[in-house]
Amino acid sequence: MYNPETEVLFPSKAIGSLGKIRGKVWQNLVEQVKNEPVESLKQTAFLLIMIKISGCITCNVDSFRAMRGCPACAQLNIRRYKGSDDDLLRLYDQAIRDVKASSIKMK
Repeated sequence: MYNPETEVLFPSKAIGSLGKIRGKVWQNLVEQVKNEPVESLKQTAFLLIMIKISGCITCNVDSFRAMRGCPACAQLNIRRYKGSDDDLLRLYDQAIRDVKASSIKMK
């Protein structure tokens, strides 16, 4: 069964659904990132951490995760994340460095 909320990788349109799940640090990050343009460094880095945390690379259209949809899957994975909000912020900061480094290599 196809779910129209399912994308190949974590979609930027689902960022807003993650705001109220954790503490203030996470909420502030989501609020800041969701208003950025899709092609911005901040949103790209956020999408990267969500793809890693949610396991989007191994998801396929026939999987239970895909049938639930990306927003529901991401919400569940952020709720279950064992680290603190500060750990998530560190992952985000590392993702920014990774995206910057990869864009330099591509030039």
